[in-house]
Formats: sequence, structure tokens, C-alpha cells
Amino acid sequence: MQLKAIVHIADEGGYWGEVPSLPGCASQGETIEDLLDNLREAIAGCLSVDVESLCVGEHDRVVDVAI
Repeated sequence: MQLKAIVHIADEGGYWGEVPSLPGCASQGETIEDLLDNLREAIAGCLSVDVESLCVGEHDRVVDVAI
């Protein structure tokens, strides 16, 4: 899976980035490489969901969807 990220130059130095397709998913780094590593970690966190904490009814199903 590939997601688009927008990279910004931070006012205080370094960079920060956001992933528009995942609202609230953002990170920062001193270098572009640091930022990309941190964004990968942020994306993984945004996409991970604890299924046990979801409100699932008796007729609902949780399924995996590959994209």
C-alpha cells in the first residue's frame, strides 16, 4: 500500500508531514529520512485497531480488506 504524504518545512527547523487520507496522522523529523521513518510508524499506528474494543453487534462481522 502506498499513501500520499505532504511534507512541510517546520518553523523551528526540520520537517513535519501529514497523511491527508488518514485525518490526524502526522509526524515530524529533523531530516526527510527521519520524517519518513516517523510517518511510517504513525501510519501503522493509525491503521492498527484493537478489534476487541470495537462495538460489534451479534449479527456484525469483522473482516480483513486488502487494498
